Amino acid sequence: MIELVGLKNCDSCRAARRWLDAEDIAYRFRDIRESPPSVKEIKTWLASAGTDRLLNRRSTTWRNLSDIDRDQAETKQVAALLSDNPTLIKRPVIIKGNQVMVGFDATTQAACRT
Repeated sequence: MIELVGLKNCDSCRAARRWLDAEDIAYRFRDIRESPPSVKEIKTWLASAGTDRLLNRRSTTWRNLSDIDRDQAETKQVAALLSDNPTLIKRPVIIKGNQVMVGFDATTQAACRT
Protein backbone atom coordinates (compact mmCIF):
# COMPACT_ATOMS: atom_id res chain seq x y z
CA MET A 1 0.00 0.00 0.00
CA ILE A 2 1.11 3.54 -0.72
CA GLU A 3 1.66 6.01 2.09
CA LEU A 4 1.09 9.64 1.18
CA VAL A 5 2.71 12.04 3.65
CA GLY A 6 1.79 15.70 3.56
CA LEU A 7 -0.56 18.34 4.86
CA LYS A 8 -4.36 18.32 4.69
CA ASN A 9 -4.49 21.83 3.27
CA CYS A 10 -1.61 21.51 0.79
CA ASP A 11 -2.81 21.92 -2.81
CA SER A 12 -0.31 19.35 -4.14
CA CYS A 13 -1.34 16.84 -1.49
CA ARG A 14 -5.03 17.36 -2.23
CA ALA A 15 -4.37 16.89 -5.95
CA ALA A 16 -2.45 13.69 -5.26
CA ARG A 17 -5.24 12.37 -3.06
CA ARG A 18 -7.88 13.18 -5.69
CA TRP A 19 -5.81 11.46 -8.37
CA LEU A 20 -5.21 8.35 -6.24
CA ASP A 21 -8.93 8.17 -5.45
CA ALA A 22 -9.87 8.58 -9.13
CA GLU A 23 -7.40 5.85 -10.11
CA ASP A 24 -8.76 3.61 -7.34
CA ILE A 25 -5.28 3.20 -5.85
CA ALA A 26 -5.24 2.26 -2.17
CA TYR A 27 -3.24 4.60 0.03
CA ARG A 28 -2.94 5.82 3.57
CA PHE A 29 -2.67 9.58 4.19
CA ARG A 30 -0.53 10.89 7.03
CA ASP A 31 -0.56 14.55 8.03
CA ILE A 32 2.96 15.61 9.01
CA ARG A 33 1.66 18.08 11.58
CA GLU A 34 -0.40 15.46 13.39
CA SER A 35 2.12 12.64 13.01
CA PRO A 36 5.58 14.06 12.27
CA PRO A 37 8.19 11.73 10.83
CA SER A 38 11.02 10.57 13.06
CA VAL A 39 14.65 11.46 12.44
CA LYS A 40 15.27 7.84 11.42
CA GLU A 41 12.42 7.95 8.90
CA ILE A 42 13.65 11.26 7.46
CA LYS A 43 17.17 9.84 7.11
CA THR A 44 15.68 7.05 4.99
CA TRP A 45 13.89 9.63 2.84
CA LEU A 46 17.06 11.69 2.50
CA ALA A 47 19.07 8.63 1.46
CA SER A 48 16.52 7.91 -1.26
CA ALA A 49 15.50 11.39 -2.45
CA GLY A 50 18.36 13.64 -1.35
CA THR A 51 18.39 16.89 0.58
CA ASP A 52 17.77 19.12 -2.44
CA ARG A 53 14.64 17.19 -3.34
CA LEU A 54 13.25 16.88 0.20
CA LEU A 55 14.06 20.26 1.80
CA ASN A 56 11.68 23.05 0.81
CA ARG A 57 13.83 26.18 0.77
CA ARG A 58 10.97 28.23 -0.71
CA SER A 59 8.62 27.76 2.23
CA THR A 60 7.57 30.37 4.75
CA THR A 61 9.01 28.14 7.47
CA TRP A 62 12.44 28.27 5.77
CA ARG A 63 12.31 32.08 5.48
CA ASN A 64 11.48 32.34 9.18
CA LEU A 65 14.35 30.11 10.35
CA SER A 66 17.35 31.58 12.10
CA ASP A 67 20.74 31.50 10.38
CA ILE A 68 21.83 28.83 12.85
CA ASP A 69 18.89 26.61 11.88
CA ARG A 70 19.54 27.19 8.18
CA ASP A 71 23.14 26.14 8.70
CA GLN A 72 21.81 22.80 10.00
CA ALA A 73 20.41 22.17 6.52
CA GLU A 74 23.91 22.37 5.10
CA THR A 75 25.29 19.86 7.59
CA LYS A 76 24.47 16.31 8.57
CA GLN A 77 21.85 17.66 10.98
CA VAL A 78 19.25 18.21 8.25
CA ALA A 79 17.19 15.20 9.41
CA ALA A 80 16.84 16.72 12.88
CA LEU A 81 15.87 20.08 11.36
CA LEU A 82 13.17 18.45 9.21
CA SER A 83 11.90 16.43 12.16
CA ASP A 84 11.64 19.57 14.30
CA ASN A 85 10.06 21.55 11.43
CA PRO A 86 8.07 19.07 9.31
CA THR A 87 6.58 21.83 7.16
CA LEU A 88 10.08 22.21 5.65
CA ILE A 89 9.52 18.89 3.89
CA LYS A 90 8.49 19.23 0.26
CA ARG A 91 5.13 17.63 -0.32
CA PRO A 92 3.78 15.19 -0.92
CA VAL A 93 6.16 12.43 0.06
CA ILE A 94 4.92 9.17 -1.41
CA ILE A 95 6.26 5.90 -0.09
CA LYS A 96 5.66 2.72 -2.05
CA GLY A 97 7.61 -0.22 -0.70
CA ASN A 98 11.24 0.90 -0.56
CA GLN A 99 10.67 3.69 -3.05
CA VAL A 100 10.42 7.29 -1.79
CA MET A 101 9.07 9.93 -4.18
CA VAL A 102 8.81 13.64 -3.47
CA GLY A 103 6.30 15.78 -5.32
CA PHE A 104 3.51 14.66 -7.59
CA ASP A 105 4.18 14.56 -11.30
CA ALA A 106 3.77 12.18 -14.24
CA THR A 107 6.74 10.07 -13.11
CA THR A 108 5.25 9.67 -9.63
CA GLN A 109 1.85 8.85 -11.09
CA ALA A 110 3.36 6.14 -13.29
CA ALA A 111 5.20 4.66 -10.30
CA CYS A 112 1.97 4.63 -8.26
CA ARG A 113 0.16 2.67 -10.99
CA THR A 114 2.65 -0.21 -11.04
